[in-house]
Amino acid sequence: MLAKPIISAAEAAGRIKSGDVLMSGGFMGCGAPDTIIRALKAAGTKGLTLISTDTAFHDFKTGRINGIAPLVQDRAFVRIIASHIGLNHETQRQMNAQETEVELVPQGTLAERIRCGGAGIGGFLTPTGLGTEVEEGKQVITVDDRSYLLERPLKADVAIIKAKKADKAGNLIYAGTARNFNPLMATAAELVIAEVEEIVEIGEIDPNQVHTPSIFVDCLVRSETQES
Repeated sequence: MLAKPIISAAEAAGRIKSGDVLMSGGFMGCGAPDTIIRALKAAGTKGLTLISTDTAFHDFKTGRINGIAPLVQDRAFVRIIASHIGLNHETQRQMNAQETEVELVPQGTLAERIRCGGAGIGGFLTPTGLGTEVEEGKQVITVDDRSYLLERPLKADVAIIKAKKADKAGNLIYAGTARNFNPLMATAAELVIAEVEEIVEIGEIDPNQVHTPSIFVDCLVRSETQES
């Protein structure tokens, strides 16, 4: 089994180009690849489309900001596809001011759209969102007298994900709920960069404990942050 390149966060940021569709793991900052996000902020890359379950925290009153939110603050994204922006005041401001296009997707639908992208499936049928704004512009299909929305798959040019441990081949283990969207996103991007807290030799991870197999991972970045 061949080792995957271990690159710096700056090198990782350099592989993300203006115009790219970017998937970023994490749930309200938990399991977010913070080291890569900081490097991408320093690089000043703009014109990206973000696919993420949320845009983390940005509270104007307290100044609290985490996860992907610094990139939202820097206007790195022209479009955001997410399921929740309620705790990020800047995302809300940009959406309401029509400065950034924001597509809100029910969370289960978002997860399944990413899974379809990774599995090479052309879409799936769900009743979620019928009769709401979610239905706008989508095909309604009737099966056995019940109506469903046809939801299309989501894929990305680059996925940045966060894991607790990796071996040098790129097999990943996540920490508890920090797993969240990371495994799904690892399957649905052309380039997958995994930020990890610990890197061990090939063979030191029990295959039964692997959450994301190495075949989905292209390179590793050593994390400068630890999951609680």
